[in-house]
Amino acid sequence: MDTTEAPSNSIVLVFKEDTALTEMMRLRVSSLQRSGQKRQDGERLLLPHEAVYRLDFGIQELNFSRWNFSLSGYGRVTITGISQHWTPDLTNLMTRQLLEPIGTFWRNTGDPEDSPLKWLEADMQEFGERIAELAKVRKVMYFLLAFKDGAEAANLSCSVEFTPEK
Repeated sequence: MDTTEAPSNSIVLVFKEDTALTEMMRLRVSSLQRSGQKRQDGERLLLPHEAVYRLDFGIQELNFSRWNFSLSGYGRVTITGISQHWTPDLTNLMTRQLLEPIGTFWRNTGDPEDSPLKWLEADMQEFGERIAELAKVRKVMYFLLAFKDGAEAANLSCSVEFTPEK
């Protein structure tokens, strides 16, 4: 949540929406609805207020430093990591592939709009460390971002900062 400038040796990775993958997962939901079929046992379908985002790791030996996020207005955003065992072009997303802890930050509707975001510091720290750990074995990591209570993707800026391992 820090807004100070990053040290010169830091690497800041911005969460980018994967619109093609989000659309593919939405098509899966609509296909099941049209055909009247049920989801596969344990399958995790994309909800209307969710989108798939990604981080691309150019360097894989990283140490977590901090989160940088801002949200205009009010609402709640949750970030759920997806394990390395998901190949979105080949398999459906299963609930067992979702990582814990999740990251959550929010601003309540009664709070002043310029008030700092609230967040669960211990969970966000552990989540950032987990991302750095998984970056060692992956070039790309996917996430589900859920926008609730008035939060919208257009009002979100979210990145994670790392330092290279020595």
